[in-house]
Amino acid sequence: MNILITSGGTSEKIDRVRSITNHSTGQLGKVIAETFLNKGDRVTLVTTSRAVHPLLHPNLTTVEIENVAELHEKLEQLVHTHDVLIHAMAVSDYTPVYMTGFDEVSASSDLTELLNKSNSESKISSQDDVQVLFLKKTPKIISLVKQWNPDIRLIGFKLLVDVSKEKLLETARASLQKNKADIIVANDLNKITEKGHEAYLVEKDRVTKAHSKVEIAQLLYQYIHREAKHDSDYSSS
Repeated sequence: MNILITSGGTSEKIDRVRSITNHSTGQLGKVIAETFLNKGDRVTLVTTSRAVHPLLHPNLTTVEIENVAELHEKLEQLVHTHDVLIHAMAVSDYTPVYMTGFDEVSASSDLTELLNKSNSESKISSQDDVQVLFLKKTPKIISLVKQWNPDIRLIGFKLLVDVSKEKLLETARASLQKNKADIIVANDLNKITEKGHEAYLVEKDRVTKAHSKVEIAQLLYQYIHREAKHDSDYSSS
């Protein structure tokens, strides 16, 4: 089976020496990729240079990207040649538009004019005591996957911080429906430690709890291959 996995965290440039990013290490994606590889699947891993990578394997293809625009371009191509997408990457919600000193912002009578500007210098000056960074929302990549390939099995991830189990599951179910996913893996950052990784695998009519990255990966493997066997049995009957 051809498995497409995203992992790590995107980074959006402010200028040539600065960027805005997140703290995702790609460790969970690494574990998931190695689980599928060790059981005989072919894996394409879309990740970043800063994320941890799986051990080399003859069935592993690695594609490195940096930002949301590159992720968008690569996934739109790759989803057509894969059976499953496990979208574990932490994707930036915003990308920089323009950074300037507070004096320019306070002097502007129309802030929308600043949204149409961009920085031309390679390194933005650090002389101002206060800088203002304008950001714009990036596309929700997971919401585009089923438009690109309606037949691909889609596994998404939802990370919240310090919420109740009820809120976490409610948010995951909303994402499941909105993005037409097969599973949403729901995590609370406070339940992710060096010793464990508590998560809920949320399906349409079932919730399964996992306690570690290895268990998450194994449950995903079991689900995907169980469903693939079911489809095969159904088509041959």
